Amino acid sequence: MERADVIILGGGLVGLTLAIALDRHGVSSLVVDPADPETSISPVYDGRATAVSSSSYRMLQAIGVAERLEGHGCPIRAIEVSDGLAPGGLTFDPPQGDDPLGMMFENRLIRAALHEAARAAPNLHFLSRTRPGAVVRDGTGVRVALEDGRLLEAPLLVGAEGRNSPTREAAQIPVARWRYDHVAIIQTITHDRPHGNIAYEIFYPDGPFAILPMLPGTRSAIVWSIPAADAPATLGLSDRAIVAEIEKRMGGFLGPIALAGPRSSYPLGFHHAATITGERLALAGDAAHGIHPIAGQGLNLGFRDAAALAQVLVEGARLGLDLGDAQLLDRYARWRSLDTFMVAASTDLLTRLYGVPGKAASAVRRFGMGIVHRAGPLKNRLMAEARGESGDLPLLLRGLAI
Repeated sequence: MERADVIILGGGLVGLTLAIALDRHGVSSLVVDPADPETSISPVYDGRATAVSSSSYRMLQAIGVAERLEGHGCPIRAIEVSDGLAPGGLTFDPPQGDDPLGMMFENRLIRAALHEAARAAPNLHFLSRTRPGAVVRDGTGVRVALEDGRLLEAPLLVGAEGRNSPTREAAQIPVARWRYDHVAIIQTITHDRPHGNIAYEIFYPDGPFAILPMLPGTRSAIVWSIPAADAPATLGLSDRAIVAEIEKRMGGFLGPIALAGPRSSYPLGFHHAATITGERLALAGDAAHGIHPIAGQGLNLGFRDAAALAQVLVEGARLGLDLGDAQLLDRYARWRSLDTFMVAASTDLLTRLYGVPGKAASAVRRFGMGIVHRAGPLKNRLMAEARGESGDLPLLLRGLAI
């Protein structure tokens, strides 16, 4: 029987971040993941890139992960939002000298940095290429029997396996969910003109089109949402044809482009768990909530879960509390409930609002963006949301140890 303070099912970006944060504060964990770590850091495993908000990056700095990403991230100095290629958009550009709005990283590089940090963590035992066969949660603790025969025991179980979390389903936690009938196409490109560390979000009636700056300055990641019915034909286009389609949507402002990586896609949907806790159970990341990538906040929500849960557990451990105690878990649930609901509702509203076709709807949207652009306090509030700096921030998101 292997014992620890916490068993984390799911060794992805959120699960490993939580485990490393706990290790830095003397709380032990057993992380169980079915994937092979070497496979999961391959470029063909996940071609996505993520805008890590400034608060999330401060947490990565505080737990010793950011130093392993030095030189690989591209600061986002501004975000330009537009309704198609029409004038009258909205620019988020923090004052000179402020922290960037976020840092762009390839997911595989974040994953590689987390695995490297996990190998150096004395209080973290990573169990890969296996999965739980049976899980028991009761008044005495949590016991997990792995398919390879090993037995694990801890006071608390954390489900961080992603959108289709078996832990959430086994706990019979109700989930609100729907599909957007859209597919996101991911493609890395190079372009003639430098991006200037600016991210672009261009809204078209058939879905948003994001251009995200990456290193070097003439390389970007494209996240292109298209109707699901069009996805097979679009994914089947030749390289020359896909370049033409992307250039048309970009409007040529970065000059001619070329493909710089494999093309991938994934369906878009929304889900939100009715509760993120149960008997000796906490959910984190996509196991608790999944949103449209329209504002790039999906992974950052998971990082905020990890920061809040780590603080609750570390402070509980220092007081000598049972880490599976219901009152302790209720603190985590209350802390995260408003933030996750507001971000989920906002991204869903934006997706629907910008999906309304017609010139009148476009004119109304441009008028609204103009008002936000001229309203300093509202614009600053939205920038704070993009940075993940609003509300009651956990210590790690402020760059502080717990």
